[in-house]
Amino acid sequence: MNGTDLLADRFEEHRGQLRAVAYRMLGSLAEAEDAVQEAWLRLGRSDTDEIRNLGGWLTTVVGRVCLDMLRSRTARREEPIDDTFVPDPMVRPLSQVDPEAEVLEADSVGLALLVVLETLDPAERLAFVLHDMFAVPFDDIAAIVERTPAATRQLASRARRRVQGATPAVDPDLGRQRQVVDAWLAASRGGDFDALLALLHPDATLRADAGALVRGAAASKAVHGARTVAEQASMFSQLAVYARPVLVNGAVGLVTAPEGRPVSVTAFTIVDGRITGLYILADPDRIAGLDLPALEG
Repeated sequence: MNGTDLLADRFEEHRGQLRAVAYRMLGSLAEAEDAVQEAWLRLGRSDTDEIRNLGGWLTTVVGRVCLDMLRSRTARREEPIDDTFVPDPMVRPLSQVDPEAEVLEADSVGLALLVVLETLDPAERLAFVLHDMFAVPFDDIAAIVERTPAATRQLASRARRRVQGATPAVDPDLGRQRQVVDAWLAASRGGDFDALLALLHPDATLRADAGALVRGAAASKAVHGARTVAEQASMFSQLAVYARPVLVNGAVGLVTAPEGRPVSVTAFTIVDGRITGLYILADPDRIAGLDLPALEG
C-alpha cells in the first residue's frame, strides 16, 4: 500500500464525523458531500508530515469550507431564507435501527434544530456547531472566523441562546414517538379531525417546503396553531394511506409514496406525547435527490 492509499484510509476513518459537521453547518446532503470532498483535496495538497492531529485538522478545514459556502449562499440570496424552508432530511428504515445505537449516530440531529441553525449568522453557526456539538476549542475556531477567542465564545453564546429558545426538549423514546405517529396516521386515514386536533399541541406549527414551482394547495406554507395545522393535514388525508413510518434524522417520521413514488418526507417534533411541529419536504427535485429506503408494509 502506497502513501496515497494510506492517507485515503486515514481520511475515511474521519469521513463520518466530517460529514456530520458539514451537514449541521449546511443543512444540505449534497453540499455536505462537496465540503468533505474539498477537505480531501486540500489534504492532498498539504504537507501531511506537519499535521499532528489529522481529525482535528480535517474538522477545522471542513468548518472553513462550510463557512465560505454559507457566506457565498447568503451573498447570492436577494431575500433572507423564508419560514417554509425545510433542510434535507436523513431517512433510514425504522426496522433496522437499534435505538441505543441511533442516539450515538452523528447525523441524528433533528430538522427542528437545523431550521433554527439556518437563521444564524454564518460565523455564529460555525462557532456553535464546532464548539457545542463537536467540542472544538474556541482557539481553533477563532482562527477560522478571524476573531479573538473571546469574541468567538460570544458568537457561540448568542447562537446557543437562539437554539435553546427555539428548540424544545423532545421525547427521545422511539417507542413513544411511534405511538404518536401511528395515531396521527390512523386519524389522517380515517379523516378524524378531532383525533388529529387532540394529538397537536395548541401552539403546533407546520412547515411545508414544496419548492418554488409548486402552486395551489400543495404549495410551500408555514401555518401556526393546532386547528390550522389539523385543517392542512385533513386536506391531504387521501395520501395518508401511502405513508409509512421511517426514521427521519433519528426520530420517527413518515415517507409518503403513492405507487412507490416518494412525494414527501415528514418529520415530527413530539413533546410530552403531543406534536409541537411538523416539517414536510415535498420539493420534487430535492425528494428525487434523496437516498430513501424501501418502504415496508
